[in-house]
Amino acid sequence: MAKLVAVQPQHHLPSSFSDFNGTRLHASIQYKRKVWQPKGALRVTASSNKKILIMGGTRFIGVFLSRQLVKEGHQVTLFTRGKAPITQQLPGESDKDFADFSSKILHLKGDRKDFDFVKSSLAAEGFDVVYDINGREADEVAPILDALPNLQQYIYCSSAGVYLKSDYLPHCETDAVDPKSRHKGKLETESLLASSGVNWTSLRPVYIYGPLNYNPVEEWFFHRLKAGRPIPIPNSGMQITQLGHVKDLATAFIQVLGNEKASKQVFNISGDKYVTFDGLAKACAKAAGFPEPEIIHFNPKEFDFGKKKAFPFRDQHFFASVDKAKSVLGWKPEFDLVEGLADSYNLDFGRGTFRKEADFTTDDMILGKSLVLQT
Repeated sequence: MAKLVAVQPQHHLPSSFSDFNGTRLHASIQYKRKVWQPKGALRVTASSNKKILIMGGTRFIGVFLSRQLVKEGHQVTLFTRGKAPITQQLPGESDKDFADFSSKILHLKGDRKDFDFVKSSLAAEGFDVVYDINGREADEVAPILDALPNLQQYIYCSSAGVYLKSDYLPHCETDAVDPKSRHKGKLETESLLASSGVNWTSLRPVYIYGPLNYNPVEEWFFHRLKAGRPIPIPNSGMQITQLGHVKDLATAFIQVLGNEKASKQVFNISGDKYVTFDGLAKACAKAAGFPEPEIIHFNPKEFDFGKKKAFPFRDQHFFASVDKAKSVLGWKPEFDLVEGLADSYNLDFGRGTFRKEADFTTDDMILGKSLVLQT
């Protein structure tokens, strides 16, 4: 029988994080800018205490969501394989707050693909609510539903990537979806939830950014800004996209909990405004205190990058309306883009931590061709 285990605090970032070599960069020292003040303080909202299971929870979204849930007084269990520390002290988090959080988090170790274990261990615990942060396929969700027949709510992290590419934007929740998208597993999961009879809610983020981001979104730009390199951007750079801060996403996850208006509903979650690729490069520089970068536009069709990605965003317009979440839930993003990027930089990259080492291989290919064309 699986046992819930109380978590011992880990007063360090995960070992998979990398540090800059040499002196750490503090942009406020090199360039003048406003003194940074952290935002996104954890807010407590009124709701009855629940026995909550988070599938995942040790990376990015779950790190911030679990803190909000514990702050509200819920009993929170993280279901993970146990390969990463269950808790980590966040930059700027006091020892007292971290110790208090760590003492209240429970851990259920297992592999969600071991369906028999999932059924037996979850059935023994009888959770009220499931937050599924890392689910990718519908067959990973069915055993959870089978194990918890009295589940009050299943809250799912989907993706705006499920929408069918369209000339009519922004994407709304009623737009056509693409059954062949690389996020088809999430789309199939939403269909399973809708047909299961369970009370469910699904959030569809666009691009998520913020401290501890394991996807190379803002980090891709910060690496190049720190190195003083030009920013290579495909085609015109006027492609419009959208980013949402992880803390605003965590807040949305909290606001759908036990909310009748969120029952069997899908909500797009992201930032209030849209931004061009060129604008994003400039926003990253402004947020981190770097000079405005040199931008090099390139035609991707002229290069063979192999399996490497030359740019971290899909080369198209891609953004969604968050009006439904604002009107139905009363949710609204706290961060504008530059503030959010500053929060990410100051709590993460600017402290010398990042997920992936800088790789300028494709940049050098682009810049090499650009120099030849200029001569």
